[in-house]
Amino acid sequence: MELNILVGGAAGQGMETIMNLLGKVLLREGYNLLASKDYMSRVRGGHNFSRLRISPSTPWTHLETIDILVALNEETYFNHRDNLNPRGSIVYDTDYFSLEGENRGIGIPLQTLAREAGAVVMSNSVAAGALLGLLGLDTGKAEEIIREIFADKKEEVSENNIKALKMGFEEASRQCEDCYSLPSPGISSKRLYVDGNQVLGMSSLASGCRFLSAYPMTPSTGIMNYLAGKSLQHDIVVEQAEDEIAAINMALGASYAGLRSLTVTSGGGFSLMVEGLSLAGMTETPVVIILAMRPGPATGLPTRTEQGDLGYAIHGGHGEFPRAVLSAVSHEDSFYRLNKAFELADKYQIPVIFLSDQNFADTHRSIPPFDFSRLNYNRYLARQEEEPSPYKRYRLTENGISPRALPGQMPGEVVLVDSDEHDEKGNIIEDEKTRRLMMEKRMKKMDLLAQEMDEPELYGSSEGDILLLGWGSTYGVLREAVDMLNKEGIKAFLLHFTDLWPLPRERIKTFLPGAKKVFCVESNATGQLASLIHRETNLEVEHKILKYDGRPFFPGEIIQEVKKHV
Repeated sequence: MELNILVGGAAGQGMETIMNLLGKVLLREGYNLLASKDYMSRVRGGHNFSRLRISPSTPWTHLETIDILVALNEETYFNHRDNLNPRGSIVYDTDYFSLEGENRGIGIPLQTLAREAGAVVMSNSVAAGALLGLLGLDTGKAEEIIREIFADKKEEVSENNIKALKMGFEEASRQCEDCYSLPSPGISSKRLYVDGNQVLGMSSLASGCRFLSAYPMTPSTGIMNYLAGKSLQHDIVVEQAEDEIAAINMALGASYAGLRSLTVTSGGGFSLMVEGLSLAGMTETPVVIILAMRPGPATGLPTRTEQGDLGYAIHGGHGEFPRAVLSAVSHEDSFYRLNKAFELADKYQIPVIFLSDQNFADTHRSIPPFDFSRLNYNRYLARQEEEPSPYKRYRLTENGISPRALPGQMPGEVVLVDSDEHDEKGNIIEDEKTRRLMMEKRMKKMDLLAQEMDEPELYGSSEGDILLLGWGSTYGVLREAVDMLNKEGIKAFLLHFTDLWPLPRERIKTFLPGAKKVFCVESNATGQLASLIHRETNLEVEHKILKYDGRPFFPGEIIQEVKKHV
């Protein structure tokens, strides 16, 4: 058994506070969770909502069906009532509106109770208490968490919020005692409850990143905020640059000086970075760029999700130079995959672009603690005793990887880099022979990079008739769609890409021709992965399931499209 909860209202009413508190309580009670938010690009007003799915095992994606709808305003009720389970409940604020003729309503005067507890701003604490009452949980762990949250404030702040919590709990319990039975708690071992941006921040620290420069841009800002909060504890410099041009150039300077460096942005900011991206390609300076995608073009939908920048990540920047493109798939995988991005950047002296999106960035999951023994940390720096003198930063080598030394690392040697085309030493050149040799040297890295790329993950029986293809944050919804299709007797399996460029080809060449029907599922309007597969393998993807309204897929949407062709 599982439960699906949706809390909705206007920006400023505290939906996220309710969900964060409830999520932490449930995690400490031993439950497995998935939570995400849908919010407008405004500080006040509009319609925002958060979803929470509670399941015996950690869910991979959200479902459209709602079991408990918490409507902090009337708009939430009208927007989501059609997705409410017939036996579901609607918790609503009787101080705001009434639900005449609706027999599923549980009316609670949230504002009135909050005022009695101390202030109307605590309406969300009242609502959180009401949810605990409906779920049959006590308030003990919630009280602990509230005291932790307000530990740096006056004691009366936490005590008033606890009072509001208990008032909501008592009112809901009075109206609907034991209305819902939670699924059995999961295993009792410790769990993390983190969103995608926090995972990427943790991975950056664990991978040895010591410099971040960025300009705030949703949905990547959470990574910068996380690392800024850890900067003193972990000796990392976090610089908010004046713009994205400065951000990438600062990161390149820090990398040249010897620090593992990172910059984070979204599509519009990445557009400003592409000249610096080419600079990294020419100077062979390692850098990792997290590109957290949102709908474009231009400002687009700043707080929504999309997978529209795959082609741009592969081809952005002037001229030709090697790069790698990896993607955020699941919270568990992304911790280790971003580590791989830092390793590839240092090993091949290239920019590595790591694709995330709003759906991944703002989704919380309960997951096991990470295994730090799986992480790698190698600097791949030149050793003076192995280098002929004078040191040549761009020495021609058989595999195209020149010896990288840091300024001052080799006594008596000069580390010279140049953004113009250059010779082995780093001096500017104009002759065609040296240009040809240097270009070929850099591009040799692509063959080695291709061998580092992981083949797409195979999920389900490869003997299935229906093949689903995907990449990035659609992994969870595609995985659940495969399970649902198989339960209905439609034999389906999944190939899901984590590493995207250079494109790994073996599994595609093996499984795509043998499938009866192939569907590429992407959150963009043109099917960018499908086009890339066709270009790189000459294999045609028969069907595309595309969504570009700024919202993530639901399993039912994918299943419906598959059934049209089966």
